[in-house]
Amino acid sequence: MSALAAARSDASGVAGVQATTESSGVALTFDDGPDPNWTPKMLALLKKHDVRATFCLVGVQVQQFPQLVRDIVADGHTLCNHTWKHDTKLGTRSEDAIRADIKRTQDAIQAAAPGSSVKFFRHPGGMWTPRAVKVASDLGLTSIGWDVDPMDWNIAKYPAGNPMRDHILEVVRAKTQAGSIVLSHDAGGDRSGTLAAYEILLPELKKNFQLTAL
Repeated sequence: MSALAAARSDASGVAGVQATTESSGVALTFDDGPDPNWTPKMLALLKKHDVRATFCLVGVQVQQFPQLVRDIVADGHTLCNHTWKHDTKLGTRSEDAIRADIKRTQDAIQAAAPGSSVKFFRHPGGMWTPRAVKVASDLGLTSIGWDVDPMDWNIAKYPAGNPMRDHILEVVRAKTQAGSIVLSHDAGGDRSGTLAAYEILLPELKKNFQLTAL
């Protein structure tokens, strides 16, 4: 781990949540999919620039759109468990409830893409608890957070399209550094601003950093 990466921790303050790549590489992560509209467009953009990313998948979406999971795997991206229904309060529930939720999501991903590897877990909303981290670890999953968050889900504050695009550009350019994990979304609403931002950001980031899937 670089000294720079080691100095940063997940904003939740919960021990055991990895907020950096623990290397000089920068990881792009996309949450809440797969989505039938936005995920294929993001996959096409990543393929155009020969970039591998990490997709944090929601179980109900996986169950509904299994081919998209296979497409993500076929393109060489990393999979991450993002719970069954994006329950931001999951970490406050019992260990048995957390375990059942994570395992249900794991099973759905494996059913969609047999033989695929899922080694990461991300709690919805970053609402981590020590209990959630423990259960994920017991299931062999590394809990991942982030250190760059352009809040591309917040369309109410930054409307979709150019306002969101410009906001994402500003945040990612200003905050990304060696070891960063960048949070973005390929589902959960209008992601046109996210897509437009990464059209510009991918070549810039590739020039300045080594982009890596977790």
